[in-house]
Amino acid sequence: MKSSFKNERYSWVKAILFAFLMAIVCRHFLFSPIAVKGESMLPTFEDKDRLVISKVTSIDRFDIIVFQAPDQDENYIKRVIGIPGDTVEIKDDVLYINGKAYKEAYVNKNINRTIYNNETGDFNLEDHTSEKTIPEGYYFVLGDNRWKSNDSREFGLISSKSIIGEVKFRYYPLQDIGVPK
Repeated sequence: MKSSFKNERYSWVKAILFAFLMAIVCRHFLFSPIAVKGESMLPTFEDKDRLVISKVTSIDRFDIIVFQAPDQDENYIKRVIGIPGDTVEIKDDVLYINGKAYKEAYVNKNINRTIYNNETGDFNLEDHTSEKTIPEGYYFVLGDNRWKSNDSREFGLISSKSIIGEVKFRYYPLQDIGVPK
């Protein structure tokens, strides 16, 4: 009787340790929770939203990523606008990638702006990075709230090595749970 209790207890300890080890491995290598800080991604994400990021994904244009900030000791969340080989330009609030115009429904349209102000301001890639096209291993990122975003317009291109992962799922607040757009 004593031996079966010992075996069952040992079995439970093994199962708990295995589950704990798997959770650590998954969080370190596969996915991780993260909290949004600030207003730079409004209206897509609000301050204190809780997200899950995938650490094993290929990054594409318009993906929302989390990366180590090049100008601070923290993580930023931004939208990938330009990928390696792209040219990027914004003129009269229209995004042009490789000369093709894109609608940006996700951009926070500031209702307080005047008719003379643009949401983003006119620029091209070379204005902020001294590059004509995005080099291999780098990305151009912008926040959805262009008025309040510290992004590639300020700190330039980000390295693929600084990318932590791609946002895959919002789990808080509960009324907004789901896959972000």
